[in-house]
Amino acid sequence: MFRKEEHRLIFQYDAEKLWIEPWGENSLRVRATKNGQMPDEDWALLPPAESKSSITLGEDYAEIENGKITARVSRFGKIVVRNQQGKVLLEEYWRDRRDVMDPKCSAIEVEGREFRPNVGGDYHLTVRFESLDKNEKIYGMGQYQQPYLNLKGIDLELAHRNSQASVPFYLSSRGYGMLWNNPGVGRAVFGTNIMSFEAYATKIMDYWVTAGDTPAEIEEAYAGVTGKVPMMPEYGLGFWQCKLRYQTQEELLEVAREYKRRNLPIDLIVIDFFHWPKQGEWKFDPVYWPDPEAMIKELSEMGIKLMVSIWPTVDRESENYQEMLEKGYLIRTERGFRVGLNFEGATIHYDATNPEARDYLWEKVRRNYYEKGIRVFWLDEAEPEYTAYDFDNFRYYLGTDLEIGNIYPREYAKTFYEGMEKEGQENIVNLLRCAWAGSQKYGALVWSGDIASSFSSMRCQLAAGLNMGIAGIPWWTTDIGGFHGGNPDDPAFRELFVRWFQWGAFCPVMRLHGDREPRQPQYGTTGGATCRSGAANEVWSYGEEVYEICKKYLEIREQMRDYTRSLMEEAHEKGTPVMRPLFYEFPEDELAWDVEDQYCYGSKVLVAPILEAGAVSRSVYLPGKDVKWRMAETNEVYEGGQWITAKADLESMPVFVRQ
Repeated sequence: MFRKEEHRLIFQYDAEKLWIEPWGENSLRVRATKNGQMPDEDWALLPPAESKSSITLGEDYAEIENGKITARVSRFGKIVVRNQQGKVLLEEYWRDRRDVMDPKCSAIEVEGREFRPNVGGDYHLTVRFESLDKNEKIYGMGQYQQPYLNLKGIDLELAHRNSQASVPFYLSSRGYGMLWNNPGVGRAVFGTNIMSFEAYATKIMDYWVTAGDTPAEIEEAYAGVTGKVPMMPEYGLGFWQCKLRYQTQEELLEVAREYKRRNLPIDLIVIDFFHWPKQGEWKFDPVYWPDPEAMIKELSEMGIKLMVSIWPTVDRESENYQEMLEKGYLIRTERGFRVGLNFEGATIHYDATNPEARDYLWEKVRRNYYEKGIRVFWLDEAEPEYTAYDFDNFRYYLGTDLEIGNIYPREYAKTFYEGMEKEGQENIVNLLRCAWAGSQKYGALVWSGDIASSFSSMRCQLAAGLNMGIAGIPWWTTDIGGFHGGNPDDPAFRELFVRWFQWGAFCPVMRLHGDREPRQPQYGTTGGATCRSGAANEVWSYGEEVYEICKKYLEIREQMRDYTRSLMEEAHEKGTPVMRPLFYEFPEDELAWDVEDQYCYGSKVLVAPILEAGAVSRSVYLPGKDVKWRMAETNEVYEGGQWITAKADLESMPVFVRQ
C-alpha cells in the first residue's frame, strides 16, 4: 500500500498509483494515474533541487514533510496538506464509505480523484477539494474577461481563447499556492461548497502545492520551479506605438518621424499583421515594404526599435505549405479538410510542439527578419480559437490530443526564444496573446487580446493584469483604449482613451494599440491589402487637449525608467510581479486583501485608475498603518490605513508614492 523510493512517497490502491515528492522549497508535487505507468512529462515544472524532506510510513497513513509543508495520505488514499503549524491548507473532497470512521463518510459516493474513461483512451479527470473557508480569497489563474480579482466563487474554463489565457496557478489567503500542472483543456471551480479541477482528456493527475508565510514567499517558490523572465531590455521600459495596422513602409516611417519632430519619448513601433504576401510566408511584401533594411536603419538612427507580427498560420496557397505538410510540420484535424482558421485565406497552424517545425519557422524568420536587424516579435494568433470548444466534431491535436491543448502558446514562444538564444541574444521579448505556466521563461510578454473599447472592459483588464502577475507572468500589457472600435473624434471615446492612457503609463509595458473607426479605404489589390486598416491611433489623433495629457504621461513614464528597470530586475531575479495587488505588499493589512480596483506598481507606487466615465474623484485606500503616502499630483502626505477621496480631473489619475 505505502512505500518509499528515495524521496518519493508512493501509494497504490486498486488500479491507481499515487506519487508525492518534494519539488522545490516548502513544496510538493502530487501525481496519480490509472494507466499502469506514470507518464514522465514535467510540463511546467523544472527539475527540482535537492531537499531535506522526510517520509513516515505507518499502518493507517503515510506522511511526507518538506520544510513548511506536510502531506498525509490515509490508507484509503485521501490526501490532506498542512503547513508547519498544522493548519490544513488543502483537503481532498471524498464522500464515500471507504473509511467509515472518517467524519465525512457518506453514501453519495463522490471521489476526490475521479478518473472517468473516455471512449478511445485517456480519462476525463476530476479532482475535488474541500472548500475549507467560505471567506478564503483566491488570486491568479491567468487572464479572464471578468472584473473580479478574488476568484472565490468563480467558475473558469481552462482553455485559451482570444483575450483569455489559462495559467492555472493560484495563491490563497490561507497561506498556500497551487499549480494545476496539466495543460489539458478543462475547468476550475472555486466554489464555496467545493473546489475542483478538471481535464477533459488526460492520462494523469498532476499538481504542485507550496506553503508560505507571505504572498511573496509563495510567489517566489512558484517562480523557482517554473522559471523566471529574462531581464527586460531597455526598449521595454518606455512607450510602444502600435495600431491596426500600418499598411506601408512610408506610413510607418512618417509616424516615427512625427514622434521625433514632437520630441516625444518612444522606444518601439510595431508592424502588425498582413505585411506579408500570404500567411505562412514569413517575410515583407515587397509591394508595400520595398526596402526593409533602409526602414530599419532609419528607425535605428531615431533610437526606435521595430517589432513585427508573426502568425503561426499557413495558407494552403502559400509557398511553404506543401513542404510543411510533407514534413509533418502542420497540426492535423481529426477528419476533413486541413483548415483551422478561415481569415484572409484558408489556413492551418504549424505544430509548435514539434522541435523540427520550430526550427523550420525560426530559419524563415531569421533569414527574413532577424538578419535585417529585427529583434522583437509579436506572436499573434497563438491560440487556435476553436480548440476550446466543439472538440468532438473538430478536434485538433498536436501530436496527441486535447491533453496538450493549452501548451501550444508556450511552445510558440519557445520557437523564438530558442532561435534567438542560438543567435546569442539574452534579453528576449515575445509579445503573445496567450501563455501557459512556464511561458515567462521564454520571454513571454502577454497582452490582453482583442478587447472592447469601454470602461467595463478596462475594469476587466485591471483584474486580468493583476491575476496574470500572480499566475507567474510578470510581463503584461493591454491595448490602451481597447482594441475594438472607438472613434478618435468621439468625445466619449476620448475620455476613455485618456483614462486608459494614464493607467497604461503604470503597466509593465506601455503599449498603444487599437482598431479605430472609421476604417481606412483599401490601398491595394494584392497581398494583405484586402485586410483594411483602422483609423489613426497616435497620441496626436485625439485632439489638442488629449494630446497634452498624453504628453504628460509619456514624460511620467520616461521619468520612471530607472524605477521600472528595478522592477524588471526583481521579476528576473525572483519572479516578482511588476503589478501587485495591495495584499502582496501589505499582507498584514486585512483591508488590502479586499481592494480590487487599485494596485502597487512595485513596492513604492500606488495606482488608482479611473474606471468610470465622468468621474472627477474616487475613493482610494492607502494601506499600511505605519506607512505615509504622498500624492504625486499635489504632494499632500497621508497616513496609511485609511480611505480618502482623491481628486481626479481628466488631466490626472490618483497616484501615490510611499514615503
